[in-house]
Amino acid sequence: SQGDLPASLASYEASLAIQKRLAQANLDKAGWQRDLAISYVKIGNVQVEQGDLPAALASYRASHAISELLIQLDPGNENWQRNLSVSHNKIGDVQRAQGSLSAALASYEASLVIRKYLSHTDPSYAEWQRDLSITHMKMGDLQVDLDNLSAAMASYQASHAISKHLIRADPVNPDWQRDLAISYVKIGDIQVDQDNFSSALASYRASHAISERLARAYPGNAEWRRDLIVSYVKLSEVTGDKAYATQALDVALAMQKRGTLRLSDAWMIEELKRRTGL
Repeated sequence: SQGDLPASLASYEASLAIQKRLAQANLDKAGWQRDLAISYVKIGNVQVEQGDLPAALASYRASHAISELLIQLDPGNENWQRNLSVSHNKIGDVQRAQGSLSAALASYEASLVIRKYLSHTDPSYAEWQRDLSITHMKMGDLQVDLDNLSAAMASYQASHAISKHLIRADPVNPDWQRDLAISYVKIGDIQVDQDNFSSALASYRASHAISERLARAYPGNAEWRRDLIVSYVKLSEVTGDKAYATQALDVALAMQKRGTLRLSDAWMIEELKRRTGL
């Protein structure tokens, strides 16, 4: 929660101080350097949650510099390569939030190059495939910001194809299922923007089927219940049927009653009431 962020930041900063001392005393120990890079990422994540984007960017860049140094020392180390791709993505996320879209695009493209390489070195390693899928998704979101819908669609479809491949290899993995549901929504949004409403409806229905199944299988997972709300809203928007908005409101109210609706999502209640005419 937001109230826990100062405590989290203090804890991570204390850890960072220790990691710095260890890294400085053991410059030849790659593991200490990697731990220091990870500490910077954790601090950056909290700073993003606090809205301190300049500080987060500085933290991510500190992590990035360490990863670059590690790769210079051991160019073939795939874990260092992966860490560098993470920092590229984190930096790109902040740049996008700051409105520096061309810089964000360059950061995501740098991540994409690394993740394509890693995914090709071991096509059977699911985590690297998923990493690639995530960067394709980030690229798509940025391309929407840049109003390049055809490029965004290609990025979303690339992410979608990877998610389908992962599910074929591991049909019961709920994370792969959720990734696929999100990609269907992203593709549907582009189809709406292109006035291809019948295709958008098919995409949203495919996403909804997955979200409904996950919410039913994991009733305690608030994030997946939130996904279900979004899928109902998308169906309501593309069909004009308020019944879907009513179902979304029912889910949101139930989450609010259980105390699982995030404070940052409280606005949904009034918005869904407005859409349902209540």
